[in-house]
Amino acid sequence: MNNASLVFTPAAQKAQAERGSAKAYAARLEEGFPATVTPDLAAFIAEQDTAFLGTANAQGAPYIQHRGGPKGFIKLIDEHTLGFADYRGNRQYITLANLSENDRAYLFLLDPARRQRIKLWGRARVVENDAALVERLFDAGYKAKPERAILFTIEAWDVNCSQHIVTRFTEAEIEGALEKIQARIAELEAENARLRAQLAVQTSPRAPGNDQTPSS
Repeated sequence: MNNASLVFTPAAQKAQAERGSAKAYAARLEEGFPATVTPDLAAFIAEQDTAFLGTANAQGAPYIQHRGGPKGFIKLIDEHTLGFADYRGNRQYITLANLSENDRAYLFLLDPARRQRIKLWGRARVVENDAALVERLFDAGYKAKPERAILFTIEAWDVNCSQHIVTRFTEAEIEGALEKIQARIAELEAENARLRAQLAVQTSPRAPGNDQTPSS
């Protein structure tokens, strides 16, 4: 049995059948969803500086928490497992509490600059008192205090279409683009100054070929 029922639950399949989209997803239901990290997925994750982690408590009450850090803060542990450091925050511990009684979890990754989004279904667990793992997941120089690690085991993942994603860029991305533009402007200004100087020499009365002294 494949993992399609994890994404397309019986209720979802019923809704698709009732609303006419079941045929469009029949092949995916038959073949299932990828559950390992491909090179493309790894490259996408390495560019992310933000993520949304969904969990639920034992009664099924959902909770979504924003996770962030430097680009690539989510690390690849192996082809099935992702990990990230859990930083000191507001000390509500809702995610930690949920995972202590229900390990089902969901990661939503959105890249507005590239208008891409990826959904990952899986299981998550909190790892306490593992300094080596935390060090492996922590980005040196980042101004945050890591307290523990969270490991996410992928059971299925899928790519959403780009429809309705509004393009947005981070300050760092905008600054990088501006630096390139400013460098190009400086090059063009230098070239313009060189050409102006060259033109001034060529049109000068003293320039070779421009001797306008009347002949006797």
